[in-house]
Amino acid sequence: MCQHRRRGWSRGLPILVAAVIAITVSNCSSNTASPPESADAGRAGADIYASACASCHGEQLEGTDKGPSQLSIVYEPNHHSDDSYRSAITNGAQQHHWPFGDMPAIEGLSEDDVESVIAFIRSEQERIGFDS
Repeated sequence: MCQHRRRGWSRGLPILVAAVIAITVSNCSSNTASPPESADAGRAGADIYASACASCHGEQLEGTDKGPSQLSIVYEPNHHSDDSYRSAITNGAQQHHWPFGDMPAIEGLSEDDVESVIAFIRSEQERIGFDS
């Protein structure tokens, strides 16, 4: 009789373990909303872009008569990496894809500010797409 009980228990154990795992995974995956920090970082990037970049690159990244569109295909990540953006924002950039003159360094931004701006630009490029 003891052997029969053990056998029954051992057959049910994998089902019990699978149920516990499924409940645990379900509880973990149901909390997939982005943390407030990332939403705040996205807003910060948009705000910084609006105050430090939009006057030349346009409110919707479409460019102006002072600076190129960030939706141009030449600014896609495989052509202009995030490091290129970091360097241009921090150090300025010599004219090379545009007829607007050199880009000056953007003063007064922290490293976190720069990262937020880059993240904002990349998310908008992905959302809107690139011009040819």
